[in-house]
Amino acid sequence: MFITCFDLEGVLVPEIWIAFAEETGIPELRKTTRDEPDYDKLMNYRLDILKEHHLGLKEIQETIAKIDPFPGAKEFLDELRPLTQVVIISDTFSQFAGPLMKKLGWPTIFCNSLEVADDGTITGFKMRVENSKYSTVKALQSIGFETIASGDSYNDLGMIKASKAGFLFRSTDQIKADNPDIPAYDEYSDLLAAIKNVLGA
Repeated sequence: MFITCFDLEGVLVPEIWIAFAEETGIPELRKTTRDEPDYDKLMNYRLDILKEHHLGLKEIQETIAKIDPFPGAKEFLDELRPLTQVVIISDTFSQFAGPLMKKLGWPTIFCNSLEVADDGTITGFKMRVENSKYSTVKALQSIGFETIASGDSYNDLGMIKASKAGFLFRSTDQIKADNPDIPAYDEYSDLLAAIKNVLGA
């Protein structure tokens, strides 16, 4: 039995931090896992910027409320779910994900959590498990599932390479060039066809 695992940001919805950078006019917040492979380093960098500008969870959630999934993302998941179990494995946070999951039809998501002070200041973050995407895929395999995985960033490569089939989706030219053995797609129809081929559907 297959479980198909997707990254969230950049694959199904726009990058939250890029949207927030545009909303606040702070270009430094545009940096994502496409630019910085070390997630701890990236998040600490972001938290320092938030602190400097006196921004907290409320401001980020106000931006997220305005974000819609990419055109075709919900339909893509709707067509896929009768064929395979679908799990979103994301390095985002539960405090960010809820409104986006609602717009995607409430798929299952495994993500992390923020540590937030009473005044809304984000004081830290708690990762669900180290190297979460790879670790989650290996855990699913350990209980008898075969996995298919797709993502766009450096932190998706572990789960993609560990899966029976893996695909890059709307990735960067650099990541595609560095991983020529991983099929890369830019349209949901092409990704859907590739996954159906693996499933024999």
